[in-house]
Amino acid sequence: MLSYRHAFHAGNHADVLKHYVLGLVLSYMKQKDKPYWYIDTHAGAGLYRLTEGYATQNAEFEQGIAKLMSADNLPKPLADFVAQIKHFNTNTLAFYPGSPMVAQDFLRADDKMRLFELHPNDCKLLIENFKGQGKQIKIEMQNGFAGIKACLPPPTRRAVVLIDPPYEDKQDYQYVVSMIKDSLTRFATGTYMVWYPLLQRAEPAGMIADLMNLNAPNWLNVEMTIHEPSPEGFGMHGSGLLIVNPPWTLPTLLEETMPTLTQVLALDNAANFTLDYKIS
Repeated sequence: MLSYRHAFHAGNHADVLKHYVLGLVLSYMKQKDKPYWYIDTHAGAGLYRLTEGYATQNAEFEQGIAKLMSADNLPKPLADFVAQIKHFNTNTLAFYPGSPMVAQDFLRADDKMRLFELHPNDCKLLIENFKGQGKQIKIEMQNGFAGIKACLPPPTRRAVVLIDPPYEDKQDYQYVVSMIKDSLTRFATGTYMVWYPLLQRAEPAGMIADLMNLNAPNWLNVEMTIHEPSPEGFGMHGSGLLIVNPPWTLPTLLEETMPTLTQVLALDNAANFTLDYKIS
């Protein structure tokens, strides 16, 4: 399916959670001298304009990154994330970086990025947004569920993999489980970040249960709900990230900052977050 365009949702509450946590994970990876790879299975366009085009139709960023950027007295990790987003803008909020652009800020000279995007228009934009970056960044127009196999294990034996398909195709939930299972056999020590929507449907919870059944020794699952689920049963009321092999520092950082992030992005009194983890 090639109908999904992430630009409709750029900068919304789910992007804020996903990219904030991604930055925390990559910041940890930078602490060691040994290089690492960043692999993005569904990279999108890389950078989104918020003042025209798809992003303006629902203006989801107004209830996401715009609220966070207007908040006062943020804990330092959240303030650092806001500063990163401001780096892509001048006086007003006009652009929002996708996960590849967020990740690029954490790359050093010896680190590498491998980006997969199946949609031809988004892949064209992705290539344009990273023009002139040299061999450090490789972009392929293909489904990352398949493309990732050629990347694992990376020569450095250190990698962060972000998996955030659109889930418009219900099979994506099972594809994620199959991909993580296969990836762990190829590269058991990699850090795998699975983003997922919170919906009033069985598939997201079923996917998380299946991922838990893989019995990874180290994992973290964080979910953020921003409003009560709709009475009609439609729409996304929050999102989550399941991380296999997370940094040992991540639970404390999220325990300290998720209350603030949830409060800032809350749309009603049903807003909340959950954080579960097992790190040996």
